[in-house]
Amino acid sequence: MNTVLLRNVLPSDLPIFFEHQLDPDAVAMAAFFSRDRDAFDAHWKKIQANPMCFTKTIVYGGEVAGNIASFEIEGQRCLGYWLGQAFWGKGIATQALTDFLKLESRPLHAHVAKTNIASIRVLEKCGFKRIGEDNTPLKPGEAGVGEWIYERAQNV
Repeated sequence: MNTVLLRNVLPSDLPIFFEHQLDPDAVAMAAFFSRDRDAFDAHWKKIQANPMCFTKTIVYGGEVAGNIASFEIEGQRCLGYWLGQAFWGKGIATQALTDFLKLESRPLHAHVAKTNIASIRVLEKCGFKRIGEDNTPLKPGEAGVGEWIYERAQNV
């Protein structure tokens, strides 16, 4: 039986996460950008050194399926997750987020591309409510991406 497991991030997970974030279909769906190897490594080094970041590896059927994290942005506790394409459509993100919320009970916010229907469904299944929208560029000088802002109150 294939089950979802959350565990601490291991150094051996990072090359898999790197490959996941290079997938052009995933990048398009998430309306996010890939990092080159040096930028990716610097980003994860920063995440792992920050005690305000709470990260977990998502394991499915014994394989690294992706990652999930909470972190601070401008005083708000935010959520992010990423699955490799081979793991889409199997309920893994919903189960991983459900399990993550048992570990991270603070109010959380999530920004999701308006076109990312799958991620919107995951958030809504897990008790997040749409509270606004944003059009902030991901990189300076770029056009903004239409995003919905979701919130999940503590102890929902």
